[in-house]
Amino acid sequence: MDNTTRESGPASIQTLFGEALRETSDLAQKEFTLFRTEMTQNVRLVFVGLALLVAAAVFAIAAVMLLTEALVEWLAVLLNSEALAALIVGGVMAVIAIGLGLYGRSRMSSFSLTPRHTVDSIKRDSEVLSERVSG
Repeated sequence: MDNTTRESGPASIQTLFGEALRETSDLAQKEFTLFRTEMTQNVRLVFVGLALLVAAAVFAIAAVMLLTEALVEWLAVLLNSEALAALIVGGVMAVIAIGLGLYGRSRMSSFSLTPRHTVDSIKRDSEVLSERVSG
């Protein structure tokens, strides 16, 4: 009976160690799959957003050109000077462009491709594993 007790002790430690390795491997594979999925979704959203912005920009440029031309012509009739009307409209458009550019830059700086869900999941998993090892 002594011999069986000695062999069952190491066998159970080996079994536990093997299970821990398998669980760790499975967990790592699941974390990597989550990371890949999340990054794919983030990149896809960025590309769709960029494509829509480009399409909107094409239409917006055409509309702005037509509206600007109409505004310059209307203001030229009021001021009796096409040059002064173009200067006023151009200045206002430049101020609007600068404002939109600064706002867009501030919005882009807050965006991140960091996979937050994966990072949070890895932190939770490492806490659980450290509790298992220490406990």
